Amino acid sequence: MRLIYTAFLLMASNVFMTLAWYGHLKWKNFSFGSNWGLAGIILFSWGIALIEYVFMVPANRFGSRETGGPLDMFQLKILQEVISIVVFSVVVVFVFRGETLHWRYILAFCLLIAAVGLVFWK
Repeated sequence: MRLIYTAFLLMASNVFMTLAWYGHLKWKNFSFGSNWGLAGIILFSWGIALIEYVFMVPANRFGSRETGGPLDMFQLKILQEVISIVVFSVVVVFVFRGETLHWRYILAFCLLIAAVGLVFWK
């Protein structure tokens, strides 16, 4: 069950991480953020990143063997990276509609999933 909690918390965390890192690139389309300077955007992004940490820290604690979870540190990190790239891709395809999902990206994602399989293979 801890692995499932870890995965869901990592997904939630990565939604906020993606919005903190890349969401401001869409603000030019909205009146509330279009006139903010770089310092304002950074502060707002830090606020979003704080929410990300609210999910990331428990995900790592649930998942890590150091705190009773099922994953070693390498497994936890690779799982996080794959979830991160999947969440990022979904956000880019649906929020940044001008971006295209090229076949090379899909192949790269498949290789990342293969990496996860390799890490969990006994």
